[in-house]
Amino acid sequence: QVQFVESGGGLVQSGGSLRLSCAASGFTFSIYNMGWYRQAPGKQRELVAGITSAGTTTYADSVKGRFTISRDNAKNTVYLQMNSLKFEDTAIYYCNVRIKVAHWGQGTQVTVSS
Repeated sequence: QVQFVESGGGLVQSGGSLRLSCAASGFTFSIYNMGWYRQAPGKQRELVAGITSAGTTTYADSVKGRFTISRDNAKNTVYLQMNSLKFEDTAIYYCNVRIKVAHWGQGTQVTVSS
């Protein structure tokens, strides 16, 4: 079955950086589009960044120029490099793949102190 192991979250000061990783298993990683979502307290889950199987990337306007999504198909892993972090980036971050239905990781907490 589809499984994710997310890591890299933590507490960081405003302006700092974090790199999230999501190791996937249970499906042919290289042929699927992958995404990073986040959910802040009291808010709906939102798409942060996506990467297609061909490597094309998309970003939410709020993170453009600060976050970079990438993938390593040899390691079945998708990454999210987050720079110039802001207080409003505080959320639980989830990786995602849609194979008939949406599959989610357990999430990793990112907390940015102002």
